[in-house]
This record gives sequence, C-alpha cells and structure tokens, in this order.
Amino acid sequence: MSVPTPEKRVADFEKMAYGMFIHWGMYSQLGMGEWVKAIPGMPDEEYDKLKDTFTGKDFDAEKIVLLAKKSGMKYITLTTRHHDGFSLYDTKELGDYNSLHSPAKRDFIKEFTDACHKHGVVPFLYHTTLDWHNKDFDNNFDAYLEYLRRSVEILCTGYGKIGGFWFDGNWSKQDADWKLDELYGTIRKYQPEAMIINNTGLSARGETGHPEIDSVTFEQGLPEPINREGMKKYVSGEMCYTLNDHWAYGKNDYNYKTPADLIKTLCKCRKAGANLLLNIGPDGDGGIPVIMEGILSVIGRWIEQTKGVIYGGKPCGISGIGEDFGLKTEDGRVYLFVFDLPIVGNESVTVNNAKVGPRAFTGVKGQVKSVKWLDNGRELPFAQNEEAGLLSFLPTGYQYGANMVVRVAEVQF
Repeated sequence: MSVPTPEKRVADFEKMAYGMFIHWGMYSQLGMGEWVKAIPGMPDEEYDKLKDTFTGKDFDAEKIVLLAKKSGMKYITLTTRHHDGFSLYDTKELGDYNSLHSPAKRDFIKEFTDACHKHGVVPFLYHTTLDWHNKDFDNNFDAYLEYLRRSVEILCTGYGKIGGFWFDGNWSKQDADWKLDELYGTIRKYQPEAMIINNTGLSARGETGHPEIDSVTFEQGLPEPINREGMKKYVSGEMCYTLNDHWAYGKNDYNYKTPADLIKTLCKCRKAGANLLLNIGPDGDGGIPVIMEGILSVIGRWIEQTKGVIYGGKPCGISGIGEDFGLKTEDGRVYLFVFDLPIVGNESVTVNNAKVGPRAFTGVKGQVKSVKWLDNGRELPFAQNEEAGLLSFLPTGYQYGANMVVRVAEVQF
C-alpha cells in the first residue's frame, strides 16, 4: 500500500517539531488549575466574580514569544477560551464574557498574534468546544454550535494568518453531532493553510476522526508511530505535555518534570515522527513562573548544542539498542541519538563513572565514511557491515562538567 504525500501545511508543521502550549485565563488567579470550576466545583456566581478581578497586568505577549523562540519552540498554542467559557479575545456581538469586559480591557489574543507575527513564531489558537458557561451547551446544542462556529469565525478573520486551530472538548459528548463540516469549513474558508487539530483526550490517543483533521493528539502520553499505509490523507502526530500535573497555574503543584526527562521526551517524540507541545501556565497576573522559564531555557540550550537536528530529522528505520535511534534529514544526512552515556573521570568524584561500551544500530544504508559527535566534532571509531545494514561505534562518555542526557552523532557517507 502507498503512503499519501503530506500537504504543505502538514509538512511544515512536522518540521517545526517543538511548540509551546499556554493555558491561561481568569481561573489562573486561583492557582488551582484550569478545571477549578468543575473540580472540586464552584457555583457560577462565585466563579464569575473572577472576571471582576482579572487584570492580566503582567501578561507580556512579546516576552512570551521571545522566550519560546529562545527556547527552540517554533510555534505557540494559546488558550483563546477554555471550558469555563471566558474568552481572551473580543467576541463582539456574541457576548461580553471576555477580557475586554474585565478590568484588563485588553484583547490578549490580538497582542499574542501580533507578537508572533513580529518575531517569526507561528501562532496556533486553542479553543474549547465544551462550555460550562453557555447554557445552550446543555439546553439548545444546535444554537451553541452556531455560537461556537461564529466565535471561531471571529478568530479566523481578525488576527492575521493563523498557523492552526487546536480544539478540545468533543470527548464531553461523544455521541453528539458536532457539525464539524460547518466548523472546519469556516476555517478552510478564511484560513485554508491552517492546521486543524481536535484533541481526542486521554482515552483515545492517536485517533483521527474527521477527514479535515491534520494531526492526531497524544495527550500526556508518548506518541506511537503512525502507520499511514492505505490512508486517504497524511496526518501528523503531536504529544501535548505538562511541566507539572496541571495545565494552568497550580501554585502548590511542585511536581515538576526535570529538563533531562523533557529532553528525552522530545527525542522520543521525534523518533515517532511526532511534535512535542510543551505546556506552561502563567500565574494569575499573566507572569511566567521563574522555574518554567528555567526549564525551557535548558531544553533550548540542548537544541542549540545539537544543531537543531530535531526539526528536519524524520524516522528512517534506523534503530539502536534500548532507546537509541536514528533520524534522517531531507538532504540525506543521518543522525544517531544516543541515550544514557556515563560521565567518565575520577571515580571518587563522578557518581556515574563507568566504562563506555559500543553502540550498535541497524537499518544504516550506504557506506559510512565517518561518525562524529555534533557538539564537539570529535570523530569516533566505528565498524560497519554494509550488507547487513549494521553500524557500531565506540562512543566517548561525557567529560567531567557535562551531561547532555541525549547525545547526537552525525553519520557521513
């Protein structure tokens, strides 16, 4: 069976590889996550008071975009409206439950898209399909769906070129007719090159659904390689992942993932041919917690030291022992990703001191001329069985003072 050719927007999306997810809204003022209205539950009249104190005084779209860019993130997906129904953009005649009718009096989505366009970062817009505020969601679903479509139409027509729309909430009414032809048709009318993504949630990772979907989602779970043989349309994959245990700001959530674990996760996403959408949750005023900036900065340095091969590299059938794997770029270059190398040095000082054994890879086609580390250009001794597609080389461990977690070697033919 043949594999379909990706449309340009999908191919461009895959090359971006790594993006920033931002969950922020008036719920962030409580510092208890974005589901605080439903878990543990708050009455409407109590929750709606948050609108009267929402200022967003520290929200700086340009600072956020520059942080993403410095950290190696090529696109940003920002919540325009989450399940609480409160919008960060001007919903015009649709209602006043938005940031322009709060003390903030700002269209945060306009500020965000303008900053993205200015600095060459691609803006994506998250939009809920579930709505706890709009009574039509439960009482007159067809009317609600028209409200949703018109909301998306506003975003399609007032904010310049949008890289994609990221929907979330259809899992709340799995048997309902969401009239997706009309919703997605509105996007194709005004933003024909925008990606369309609809999160399938925790229990249905990797499912495709509607034919207009351009990428499947893997929420909080490593992506599986997509078997595209026989598909009518090429779809990409994207893993969305939190820095701790909440999407929005959790002031008492200290369970942060380490930069090392996130570097490994990014690499494993690329091994499967998927993107990583890594989430941050600004605080109630819109500022980014220092720890989040620090984690992103470390990952960005790793991307820089590995020459950005995560962007152009695609799975190519090269695999190693354990987690090791290979990627290949459009110009035919092959890169090997090597995990769990030890630090070598004085055993009285380096806890991980150990001898370094050879690493072997299968699926390597062509006569190899050299293998060298990307970060320092050092050539490594290797042996090859070209007929069997087998390549082995003797890696060097990390010198004292370094541990890149995953080290990348370039194979030259």
